[in-house]
Amino acid sequence: MYLDNAATSFPKPECVYEAVLHAMRDVGASPGRGGYRRSLEAGRILFKTREAAAGFFSISDSSRIIFTHNATGAINLALHGTLTAGDHVITTSMEHNSLLRPLYELRNRGVDLTIVPAGPDGVVSIADVSRAVQQNTRMIALSHVSNVCGAAQPIQQLSELCHSAGALFLLDAAQSAGHIPVDVQRFAIDLLAVPGHKGLLGPGGTGILYAAPHVRLKPVIQGGTGTNSTAEEQPLVMPDGFEAGTHNLPGIAGLCAGIEFVRDRGLAAIHTHEQSLLSQMEQNLKNIPGITIYGPADGAERCSVLSFTASGVDPSQLALELDHGFDIAVRAGLQCAPPAHRTLGTLPAGTVRVSPGWLTTSEEIAFFSDAVVQCITKIRRSA
Repeated sequence: MYLDNAATSFPKPECVYEAVLHAMRDVGASPGRGGYRRSLEAGRILFKTREAAAGFFSISDSSRIIFTHNATGAINLALHGTLTAGDHVITTSMEHNSLLRPLYELRNRGVDLTIVPAGPDGVVSIADVSRAVQQNTRMIALSHVSNVCGAAQPIQQLSELCHSAGALFLLDAAQSAGHIPVDVQRFAIDLLAVPGHKGLLGPGGTGILYAAPHVRLKPVIQGGTGTNSTAEEQPLVMPDGFEAGTHNLPGIAGLCAGIEFVRDRGLAAIHTHEQSLLSQMEQNLKNIPGITIYGPADGAERCSVLSFTASGVDPSQLALELDHGFDIAVRAGLQCAPPAHRTLGTLPAGTVRVSPGWLTTSEEIAFFSDAVVQCITKIRRSA
C-alpha cells in the first residue's frame, strides 16, 4: 500500500503512462531542434503542456511558464534569477530544504534573510510577517502547504502584505498544486514553483516555474536554446532562454496528461476524497493511546498529509515495521524540513507522515490504522 504521495504520487493514471510511451516510441525527437515533422510534433507537445498548465493555474500567457526538472529547480531559478546582494527576503520556519538551502546560499552572497517562526500548529502569523518587512524587502517566499503537517498558510493575506511592501511573492506549491486551487490571478502570485510528479500526477523529473510579466528574471543555466543561436550571451526571451538544453519530452508529455486528468476528474472531487481519508485516519489514530497528531487542530485546515508520533516509539522504526510487516509505504523522519520539526517540537526524531492519493480507498485506511496498532504494540512490547 502506497501512502507517500507527498513525496511522489503513485500510481499514475494510465493516460500518463501512455503519453510518456507515445513521446518516447512515436515522437522521439527533441523540440525546437529541427524543422522535420518529429521535431515539430515534439514542439506541439511542449506547447500543449504549457497551455494545459496555464489554464490550470489561471495564467494568461503560457510563454511565462518555464519547464524545470522539479520544484527545486524552479525555486532555485526564481531565487537566483531575481535576488542580488542587499535584497531582503522573508520566509517561514515551516519550509522545505528546497527553499531554505538556496536562501542560505544567497545569504552567504549578501542577501538578507529573515525566517519568521510559525505557531505550534505550523501556521505563520500575518502580524509577525508584517513586522519582519524592511525597506529593502525584495521578496516573501514560502510554501503554500507544509510538507510535514499539511498546514496551509494564509496566502491571500500574505500576498496582499507582500505587494503593499513592493516585494515579489514566491509561492512553493509542492504540496498544494493538484490538491487545492492555486490561482495566480486571485492570489497575485509573481513566481510559482510547482513539481510535476506530486499532485499533478506527472512523471518524475518534471516541474514548472511561472514568472509574471513584470518579473525581471535572469537565466542561471546557459546553453543551447534552438533559437538566437548566433548570440554569445544567453537570450532572455521567454521561455526559450530559461530552458537551455534538451527537454525531458516524455516527462513533459506525461505531465500534460496528468494535468488533464486532474482537471477532468475535478480538483474539488480530489480534495474531498483526500480530506475524507485524512479525517478517517485521524479518527482512527486518535483511538490509539499515546498518539499525537501535528498541525492545525481542525483537520479541515490541513491539506494532503497527516503527521503523527506515538509515545515511546521511534517514527523510523514504526515506518520500518509498517513496510516489512504490512507492505505499507509511509515517510518517517524529518521530511527534509528540520526547522518545521523544531517549530512543531518533533526534533530530532521527526514524525510518521502519511499522504493518501487519488486511488487510496477507505478500506486501505482502515487496514493501515489496524497495522499501526499492531506495529506499536509489537515495538512497545520489545522495548
